Amino acid sequence: MIDLKSVDTLVIGSGPGGYVAALRSAQLGMTTAVVERGRVGGVCTNIGCIPSKALIGEAHRFKQHKQWNQAVAAAASFEDAQGFKQAVVNKQAGGVQYLLKTAGVSVLEGEARLIDEHTASIQQAGAEQRISFKHAILATGSRPIELAALPYGGRIMSSTEALSLSQIPSSLVVIGGGYIGVELGQMYAKFGTKVTILEGGGQVLPGFEADLVAPVVRQLNEDGVTIITEAIAVHAEQDADGLTLSYMCQDEQRTVRAEYALVTVGRRPNTDGELGLENIGLQTTVRGLIETDAQCRTAVPHIFAIGDITEGPALAHKASYEAKVAAEAIAGKPSIVDYRAIPLVVFSEPELASAGLTETACKEQGIPVIAGKSSFSINGRALALKEEPGFVKIIADQASGIVKGAQIVGIDASTLISELALAIEMGATVEDLAMTIHPHPTLGEVIMEAAENAVRKMRIAK
Repeated sequence: MIDLKSVDTLVIGSGPGGYVAALRSAQLGMTTAVVERGRVGGVCTNIGCIPSKALIGEAHRFKQHKQWNQAVAAAASFEDAQGFKQAVVNKQAGGVQYLLKTAGVSVLEGEARLIDEHTASIQQAGAEQRISFKHAILATGSRPIELAALPYGGRIMSSTEALSLSQIPSSLVVIGGGYIGVELGQMYAKFGTKVTILEGGGQVLPGFEADLVAPVVRQLNEDGVTIITEAIAVHAEQDADGLTLSYMCQDEQRTVRAEYALVTVGRRPNTDGELGLENIGLQTTVRGLIETDAQCRTAVPHIFAIGDITEGPALAHKASYEAKVAAEAIAGKPSIVDYRAIPLVVFSEPELASAGLTETACKEQGIPVIAGKSSFSINGRALALKEEPGFVKIIADQASGIVKGAQIVGIDASTLISELALAIEMGATVEDLAMTIHPHPTLGEVIMEAAENAVRKMRIAK
């Protein structure tokens, strides 16, 4: 048994960063404890990635039922979908608990606060427990940003509340057209909700190139979603039946009526409040992030930070990756982070995924590249699945053919991007991809064909 008064590694937070860090620490022979103020598994497992993807999957199935003219009541179907979602969440959370237990990690419930550089206080139900540590890994995650003009409550929701509605809303206005807004907005649209997305920028899914976003926008339109760009929410008036949201667009104030409003304008790192960073002299940036080195080490050498509280995209798989690096660094291994191939995924319809550099980024950095592209519309497997929209684009160094980046929009882009992330990570060339035998008929053949097109372009350029 671990003496809970003293451990080698204390991990604060049990999300995809925290629980992976705790597991890796224990695997490396260190006595380890993880503190969680909510439910083990964190936001991702309980109120984020997992429940949202479960409901998105159910929305796809519901849409198929409607297309097959089966008599499916939307309300009953959504009730079943919520039950399925919770079953998935419970199984995943239980799996995390099992892994921690079998690895010998002690799970401590409560709110952790750093007292000094080697001591933390854990508060629960008015009781306090103190624990000393040699090293700590901060993995406290993030929470939805709340707009001063649209405070959460009543009919104004964050993603957390949007994933827990008991009934399908008749109408929904989504403030923010990033990946969360698009995913949840499209999910509800498939269940029959009239959805309006207000995006402050020039396109939804900002950060992705316009040609990748275009097929997603077409599908959103087909799903009945209204997209209004360059629109800034001003305020909302709630009543018994819904709310009226006022927003500015093209220097004109307009309104939209909906049963609920969903605010998805980003996430805020959980570094404020009661974490106690001030007690160890650890400063944060203006955005509340903790600066770290290549081993995820903070300015306090034996304290590490990972995931959403550090620079970079707020992604579960980024947190898990950093978790392993931090734990290995504590164990004296030379592990360092390398983000060049980290995938970005949007679980929209069609799915959108990117890894490495885009063609635009290469041009901005003065890197001569060629782009090989191939469409799902000529792929036998995609045609058989009635999933023709989209394409694969591979960006390669013009001289060497080394893969610099890749983007996919289309069916199973979230899975297919892993092959291309590996190609970037290992320094593979487009010829390597083109010469790899892909089984037929599969979606992966589109990657091979995009690589073949890149090879042809390279030969022409020479």
